[in-house]
Amino acid sequence: MTDAVENAGAVPAATSAARGGTSVSDEVVEKIAAAAARSVPGVADLGGDVARVLNSILDKVGLDEAGDARRGVSADVTGSSAVINVVLVIDAGQVVSDVTEAVRAAVIGAVEQYGLTVTQVNVTVDDIELNQPGAVGA
Repeated sequence: MTDAVENAGAVPAATSAARGGTSVSDEVVEKIAAAAARSVPGVADLGGDVARVLNSILDKVGLDEAGDARRGVSADVTGSSAVINVVLVIDAGQVVSDVTEAVRAAVIGAVEQYGLTVTQVNVTVDDIELNQPGAVGA
């Protein structure tokens, strides 16, 4: 009886498939993952050098938000599984492995809240932000 109560709202996979399919675009997962990665302490920015330069140009011409939502993140969604790649800049003085593990955990947690399974989160540290108060060498 507890199974019946716990699963009362669940729709069996065969029934839901017969009613139509659901897919989640790569772009949606990229936006979720980017927001999660940005929230991690020690992450100064997202994206590689070219993406950040392009973003600064967009900012100067008044298109501040144009490329920000998913910059630095790519995703490959297949069915209900996702592989996510994150390129980031860390703040000076941060331990790389601590920041990247925190980013990985934040991204997995955020994306899996939407019902997807994250099979991999690959994190690349592309740069270090030295231009901040109290930064090493500033």
